[in-house]
Amino acid sequence: MSQSLTTADELEQAAARVDAAMAAVAKLEPAAQTTAAELKQAIEAFHKLALTTIVRRLKQDPRGKELLLELVEDPAVYALLVMHGIVRADPLTRARRVLDGARPYMQSHGGDAELVNVRDGVAYVRLHGSCNGCSLSAVTLRKHVEEALLREVPEIARLEVVNDQATPAILRVEAQEAPAVEKGWVCGPAITEVPPGQMVSFATERVSVLIVNLANRLSAYRNACAHQGRPLDGGMFDPDAGTLTCPWHGFCFDVQSGECLTAPQAQLEPFPLQVVDGMIWVRPQ
Repeated sequence: MSQSLTTADELEQAAARVDAAMAAVAKLEPAAQTTAAELKQAIEAFHKLALTTIVRRLKQDPRGKELLLELVEDPAVYALLVMHGIVRADPLTRARRVLDGARPYMQSHGGDAELVNVRDGVAYVRLHGSCNGCSLSAVTLRKHVEEALLREVPEIARLEVVNDQATPAILRVEAQEAPAVEKGWVCGPAITEVPPGQMVSFATERVSVLIVNLANRLSAYRNACAHQGRPLDGGMFDPDAGTLTCPWHGFCFDVQSGECLTAPQAQLEPFPLQVVDGMIWVRPQ
């Protein structure tokens, strides 16, 4: 995998500048807002025309196609091409957007849905509230979610509902005895040291482990970005979005599934985790 040419600081500064400009436009008079929006659309249309030509030409040449694949790994290039619809966002990202769009309808009926993962044509969804049950309302809400996902994300062939429990990377047990060290289990921090919305790293003899707490759901991963293997513990954990952004090159990961939202082919390495007598134990692979 090639090294990203865009640094995390550059990407953050560029995004902040766009956000600041949009905020300033929102404060203008309606007529001025309309003019600014038209200028934005005209510039974006011009950029899309040029970018489409560049991408089409690169795809026609084997050398260009290889270079294009490397360029798309850069978060700034990927974000730009996705924004213009030249490169489609990965199925996980698009499925998440579909659920976000369906959420107001579900919540108005007392339900909600959480996307756990998209893998091998299957969308794994955890249902909450009125969605999670066998009543007519629950069936209707589930059907609404399924139809939206299958319609908007062609890569998804079916929906599978997972139990409203922790994800596979999380294992909670109530045991009187600590896990067997000879079987590879290692004692980490106390659960009180990783409150909701926080992450903590610790080192074993062989590997550095990252523990993430998202809404009281613990996940354990190898403390290494799937991009270049650099530590993630200095990155930005956004509990509201459920994402972790690498501090080195800006790669963004879903903290529940480990899926990379920047480069779909990347994936964090999860470790089995269990909580025993208030202590977090992990089993590095």
